[in-house]
Amino acid sequence: MPAWLKTSLKIIGALLLLIILILVGLSIYVSSHKEKVLTQLTQKLNENLNGKINVGSIETSFFTSFPDFALTLKNVSLKDKQWAQHHHTLLDAKSFDVVVNTAALLKGTISVEHIDINGASVDLYTDSTGYSNTSIFKKSSTKKDNKSKGSSSAELGKFSLKNVNFIIDDQKAKKLFSFAVSELRAKMDFPDSGWTANLHLNVLAKSMAFSTSHGSFIKDKVLGGDLAAGYNQKTGNINVTSSNFTIGGDDFGIIARFAVGKKPASFLFHITAPQLLWSHASQLVTPNISLKLNMFNMDSPIGVDAKIAGSFSGGGDPYLYITADVNHNRLTIPGSVIDDCSFKGVFNNTYAKGKENGDENSIIRLAHLTGTYNHIPFAIDTGSIINLIKPIAAGNFRANFPAADLNYLLAGVTKFNSGTAEMALRFNADIVNYRINKPIFAGHINLKNSDIVYVPRNLTFRNTSLSLDFTNNNLILNNIRLQSGKSIVLMQGRIDNFLNLYYNAPEKILVNWQINSPQLYLGEFLGFLNSKHSAAIVSVKAKQTNPANSGNVVKQLSVALNKAKATMHIRAANVHYFKFLATDATADLHFSKDGLQLNNVSLKHAGGSLKMDAALVQGNTQNHFTVNTTISKVNVREFFYAFDSFGLKDLTDQNLKGFLSAKANISGLVNNAGALVPGSVDGTMDINLQNGVLINYQPLISIGKFAFPFRNLHNISIPLLDAHFEIHNRMVTIHPFQITSSLINADVAGVYGLTNGTDITIDIPLRDPGKDSTITDAAERAKKRNKGIVVHLRAKDDGTGKVKIGRNRDKKLL
Repeated sequence: MPAWLKTSLKIIGALLLLIILILVGLSIYVSSHKEKVLTQLTQKLNENLNGKINVGSIETSFFTSFPDFALTLKNVSLKDKQWAQHHHTLLDAKSFDVVVNTAALLKGTISVEHIDINGASVDLYTDSTGYSNTSIFKKSSTKKDNKSKGSSSAELGKFSLKNVNFIIDDQKAKKLFSFAVSELRAKMDFPDSGWTANLHLNVLAKSMAFSTSHGSFIKDKVLGGDLAAGYNQKTGNINVTSSNFTIGGDDFGIIARFAVGKKPASFLFHITAPQLLWSHASQLVTPNISLKLNMFNMDSPIGVDAKIAGSFSGGGDPYLYITADVNHNRLTIPGSVIDDCSFKGVFNNTYAKGKENGDENSIIRLAHLTGTYNHIPFAIDTGSIINLIKPIAAGNFRANFPAADLNYLLAGVTKFNSGTAEMALRFNADIVNYRINKPIFAGHINLKNSDIVYVPRNLTFRNTSLSLDFTNNNLILNNIRLQSGKSIVLMQGRIDNFLNLYYNAPEKILVNWQINSPQLYLGEFLGFLNSKHSAAIVSVKAKQTNPANSGNVVKQLSVALNKAKATMHIRAANVHYFKFLATDATADLHFSKDGLQLNNVSLKHAGGSLKMDAALVQGNTQNHFTVNTTISKVNVREFFYAFDSFGLKDLTDQNLKGFLSAKANISGLVNNAGALVPGSVDGTMDINLQNGVLINYQPLISIGKFAFPFRNLHNISIPLLDAHFEIHNRMVTIHPFQITSSLINADVAGVYGLTNGTDITIDIPLRDPGKDSTITDAAERAKKRNKGIVVHLRAKDDGTGKVKIGRNRDKKLL
C-alpha cells in the first residue's frame, strides 16, 4: 500500500472516529443531562411562542440510526395563552421522533432524514371572533438580518404519521375539517424551486365541512392511495396529483392545488371517477345535496368529473362544478322509472354571477337526455333545474312513438289501438317534493291515424287525427278528425288560459269547438249517456288520489276531462238518430260533467224544418231531458216514424198522412240506450195538421161500424186540424178541439192514458159532412155542422186498461 494512501486512510479514520466520538459524547451528554437539556430546549422554544410548549422527556439514539443522529421527544404539548378559555390544544403528541443527517449537520445544514409522529392530535382552532390558537407562533421580524445569510437551512427527507388526529375548526368561517390518519408516509426532495413529495396515506375523513351549516363532504369515508405533491416558491402553490386514489373504496383520479402563498389561502380539487355508483356518489357530498340525490338512483355506474374550489377563510360554500356521463342506464325518479336513460349532466352552484355559492344559486343542466318513460321513448335536447331551494325545471321535450304506448300512461282514461304520436314541447315547471309540478307547455302534440276508446264515456273513434298547439298559456286544437262507426267529424277548438285552469280550476275549462260533419249518427255517441256510473267511479278515484289541483299533468287528466265544459258549434250535412234523418243541421251544444244543452238547433226533416232548444242532465241509469221545439210543415208520417210515434199505440205513423206543424215544450227521461222511458214525458204540445188523412184508425172504425155503416172508415181526409195537448204522468190531456173530416165532424176533449185512465168525450153530428162540402161560407158551414142528430160518446178505460166506448150519459141525445 502506498504511503500516501496509508496516510489518507489514517486521516479519514481519525475524522470518522472524531465524529463518532462527538456524536457519542453528544448522546451521552444529552442522556446524562436530560432535565437540563429539556429545560434549556423548552425555554428556548418558548421564547418564540405566545404560549407554552411542554415536553415530557427527551431521548437520543446514535447506534440505532447510525450514522444519523436520532432524537425522541415524548408527551409533547403545545398550548396558546388562551387555552384555558377554549381548551383546544394545538399539538398533543405521545411520541415525536426526529432523525438528523450527521454529515449535513457537520456542514452546518440541518437535514432531517426522518420524522415519525405517533399517537398525536393537531387541533387548529379559530373562535367566532377570529382568534386562532395558531397565534402561539410569534410573527417573524420583517427586517433582514445580514448575519443570517450564513445560517443553516432545514430540509426534511421523510416523515410518517401514525394514529394522528388532525382538526381544523374555524368557528368564524364555519368550517370544520377532521381527519384520523391511520398511516401517512412521505418522501421529500428539495430542488431549487421549492420541494416535492411522494406520499402514501390511509386516512378516515371524519369531517370535511366547508360550511358547517350544510354538513360534511366525504364524511366517515376512508381515503387511501399514493399522491405526488410539490411546492413552488415563486407561485406559492402546492400541487397534488394521484391516479390511484380511493374514497370509500371507489377509485378516483385527483388533481389539487392549494394556493398558500396568497391571502386568503384557497384550494382547487379536480376529481374524476370513471365508474361510480349513484348511491356511492350521494354519500360523498353534503347532507343538503345527498338528501336530494337520494330521491333518485341509477342502477349502473356513471362517469363523474368534479371541480371543487374555495377559500380556507370565510363561511360560504365552495364552488362546485360536477359533470356526469350516463349511458343506457336505468334511472329511478320519485314516482317512476326511466329506462335506457342516457345524458350528459352538469351541476353548478354558481348559476348567477355575483351571488353566493349554494343551493339557491345552483343549476342542473341536462343535455341530450334520452330514455323511455312508461314505454314512451323521448328525448330532451336541453333541460335544466335551477334553485334547489325552490327548484324550477325547464327543457325541450321531444317524442315520436306508436300511439298504443300511451296506454301505459293514460290507463283508465283512453285506450289507443293504432296510429302514431309526436310531441315537441318546451316546458317549465316547479318541482315540489322532488316531482314535476304543474308544468307549463309551449309547442305541439300530433296524433295521426289512431283508433281511440275514451274509457269514461265508452266512446270509440276510428282513424283519428288531431293536433294540439300550446301557445301563450292557451290550447289550440287543430285538424281533428274523429270517426265513430259511420260518423265523421272534423273539428277545430280552442281553450283560453288552459294550463292555469287545468291544474287550479278544471271545472272552469271551456272548450270552444267548431264542428263540421258530412254525416253524423247520434246513436253512435250514446256512450255519452251510458257511462255516468263509470264516470262517477273514475271521478271518485280521481278525488281519492288526485285532488282537483293535482300538479301531475297525467293524473290530472281524468279530473279535467270529468269537470271541463265544452261549447260546440255544429254544422252537419246529414244527421241520423235511429229512424230519424235530418239534413243541413246546425246547433250549438254545451257539454258539462252533468250533461249537455242544445241551443239554436235548426235542421230540415221530412220535407219541413225543425228548430229546437234542449237540455240533457245525466243520471246513473236514466237521463232527464227538456225540449222546446217548433216544427214547420213536416210530413207527418215520416215524422211519427222517425220518433216511434212518440210511444202512442193506437195512433202511429201507419195511420197518418199530411203535413204537420207543431210547437212542443216537453221533458222526460231517456235510458242509457237513448230510448224513451215509458210514462216519463211531461209538457205541452200544439198541433196543426194540414191536408191530413187518417188511415185505418181503429178506435174510429170501431165506432163507425155502428154509427156510420155506409161511410168510408178506412181513409178519412182531414183538411185542417188544430189541437192543444198536455202530457203528464202517462196521461195526455186533450183540450177541446174539432175534427172536420170527410167521414164525420167531431168535438173531442178529455184524457188519453198511455197505459190506462183514458176518458175522452166525443160529440159526433150524424149529418154527413160531404153534403156541406160545397158550402164556401165558413160561417154558414159552421151553423149546419151540428144540425140534426148529435151522438155523445165517451171512450173510457174499464179499469183493466181496455178502452170501451159507449154513450155519454152526461149529455142528452139531440
